[in-house]
Amino acid sequence: MSESTNPLGTFLRARRELVTPEQAGIPQLGVRRVPGLRREEVAMLAGISADYYLRLERGRDRHPSVQVLESIARVLRLDDDHFAHLLTLVAEVPRHRRPRPRRQAPPPGILKLLESLPQPAVIEDRYFDVLAVNRTATALSPALAVGRNQLLDLFLDPTVQGMHLDWEQVTECFVANLRQAVGTDVDDPRFIELTGELCLASPRFRQLWARHEVRGQRGTPILFDHPRVGQLTLNRERLSIDGAEGLHLVVYHPDAGSGDAGKLAQLAAAAVPTSGTTAPRPV
Repeated sequence: MSESTNPLGTFLRARRELVTPEQAGIPQLGVRRVPGLRREEVAMLAGISADYYLRLERGRDRHPSVQVLESIARVLRLDDDHFAHLLTLVAEVPRHRRPRPRRQAPPPGILKLLESLPQPAVIEDRYFDVLAVNRTATALSPALAVGRNQLLDLFLDPTVQGMHLDWEQVTECFVANLRQAVGTDVDDPRFIELTGELCLASPRFRQLWARHEVRGQRGTPILFDHPRVGQLTLNRERLSIDGAEGLHLVVYHPDAGSGDAGKLAQLAAAAVPTSGTTAPRPV
């Protein structure tokens, strides 16, 4: 079964392969033919039968109790984000899931706020398509421009990769957030198009995608190597936009009074005014 037809089994198998016997407290004897834990080991540690766990992974039972899922989550070392995602994969949840967010333009008031911010700021959707930017954002990176996709740039554009001194950490974060944003909506045409292109073109993306990491984006420092001002650290904050489901305002800001603040001021002073939004992508 594919991920779209058996999302629970695909997720369990991917996460099982990431837990080592040592982490699970199992003595490692001899050569193991599979990465991570065996199915029967997960079942034993979770206190369920090996046959029942096998049915879960193979999609033959899609109605596990919350107690069973909690036990499996403990064995697979799932944090709160991963467990919340696991709950969405059981059979009952998709019938009650929220409708897919429609393609929409950013609200006019948010666009005015965007233009007024002195810090680099963009409006992005759940696929990391850039819908609007202010001039300081484009001065920070030409890739932060209307119509660009930040995932494609991070994984496929060497110039963008070179600007991120913590590229591996940034890519992990973006992919984990894409997993969370899309959830069980794996038949979304834009999602299929984007992940298909990245899987074909980027070994790094394929590796991260196979891990099934799930994580919400939180405020985090990003390390840049800018061709004009050199190295600088900016805090990336991602804020939901009321009345525009799936859209976020992303602001990059320095620590007050830091050398990074001075470098960002240099970029802002030289920035060329720019604004706008993309036309909605066909669905």
